[in-house]
Parts: sequence; structure tokens; C-alpha cells
Amino acid sequence: MRLVARFFALAGVLSLLLTAGCYQVPVTGRSAMSMVSDKEVAKQSMAAFEEMKKKYTVSRNKDFKERVQRVGERLAKAVFGDVPDADWEFVVFEVPQQVNAFAMAGGKVGVFTGLFKIVKNDDQLASVLAHEIAHVAARHVNERLSRQMAVKGGGLLVGGVMAGRGAGYLTSGAVLDAYGLSTGITAVGFDRKKEKEADHIGIMYMARAGYNPEESIRVIESLEAASTGQPLPPAWLSTHPSNPERILQLMDLMPKALEAYRQSSRIQTPVLVK
Repeated sequence: MRLVARFFALAGVLSLLLTAGCYQVPVTGRSAMSMVSDKEVAKQSMAAFEEMKKKYTVSRNKDFKERVQRVGERLAKAVFGDVPDADWEFVVFEVPQQVNAFAMAGGKVGVFTGLFKIVKNDDQLASVLAHEIAHVAARHVNERLSRQMAVKGGGLLVGGVMAGRGAGYLTSGAVLDAYGLSTGITAVGFDRKKEKEADHIGIMYMARAGYNPEESIRVIESLEAASTGQPLPPAWLSTHPSNPERILQLMDLMPKALEAYRQSSRIQTPVLVK
């Protein structure tokens, strides 16, 4: 009887913790759960970003830096309501072989110079950055960390993480691992559902910022062309959805995104009254 009572007591505690950790993802409205502190994730993310700036060469390409800063600042204004406490910083890393970008909690965004092989204008760059920022707004890394802690820590979740006593579990290394950046500069994507959700959120963010959402499809097409002839894992083994799958979703979302784009254009363009 004592074991049964302890079991139900533990189940009750877990139920309370799960309720306390629930939140709604911006744009999609999906119900999600985080068992880690947002402040701690942001703190360790910023520390991890500083480590990356020491480990990898920061680009001196003035054009790349200005483009990323210009587009990044505009997106930051558009997503303020969903990422209100971010201390935005946009850094270009001189890694020409890497066609990628990433964003971390706390507003830290990194772009590898290889990305400029496929993005030809600000709208296309906005598509990539908005996708990465969407991961932050959706707190996808919090979900991943929560899952890892549940598997590795077991009772740690109950023993104090939510109460703050287990916050030391989160280190910059653990956060880098959660972002998929611990083994090198190649950022490993989230699972396919999270990547599709980031595409969904991202296309709306870029549209709200006044960037043409149709360019998001052209980025995927350029990525497809650039990967032609390269060995890629089958779609069902990849963390990212297949490129055609991503394009189909973007096309489904396009009418809504274009409406948001038109509204943002009306807001940003002064109307002269005679």
C-alpha cells in the first residue's frame, strides 16, 4: 500500500510539473512542454555563442555583414512579441563550405558564409533567418533538452530542475549539443515535425517583416539544385523533410503569408494624402 501511495504521489507531482511546463507555440498554436528554465537556456546559449566566436573565424566581408545585420534587425522587430527578451546579435562566420545558419535562445544568430552561395537577395536571406529564429520562438531546443533530461536524469526532473536546484545540469556544452553544434560547424536539424513547424512560423515572420514569402520557395529550389549529385539520406531518415515536401507546405501557406506581406507593405509604405 505504501508503494502504491508513493506511486500516485509521484504521478501527481509529475502531472503538476507537466502542466506548469506547458506553453503554446507562436503562429501554429501547438501545445508544447518545457521542463527547463527559459532564462537558463538563454544564459547557456549566449555562453555557447561566445565559444563559437572564439573557435571560428568571424567574417570580415563587409557586404555579408551588412546584409545579415539589415535583415536580422528587421526580423527582430517583427518577432518582438514572440521573443521579447532577446538581446539580438548577428554574426557571420567565415566558413565557405557550410551552407547553413542557426539561431540560439537569447537572440544569438550565426550565418556561415557558404549560405551566400544560394541566397541572392534580402528576401531569400530573410527566409533562412526567419526559419532559424522560428526555432527559438517555438522553444524547440527547450523541448529537446527536456526530452534529454527526462531520459538521462530520470528523477532529476522531479528532484529539482523545475525548482531551480537542477539548473546546473544545463551547461554551454549541453546546449551546443541540443542545437546540434557540439561536434562541429554543421548544425544538425531538429526532427522533421519541428523543421516543418519552423518553415510554417518562418514564412509568416518574413512576411510580417515585409519580405516576399514567395522567395522562400526559391531558396529551397536553390538548395535542391546545389545538392544535386550529392549523396543525401532518404527523406524518412533525414531530420529535415524532403525539399519537395517543404515546398508543398510553403505553397499551402502562401495565400496567408502573402496577405501578411501585403499588410506589412501597407504599414511600411507611407501613404501621401492630398
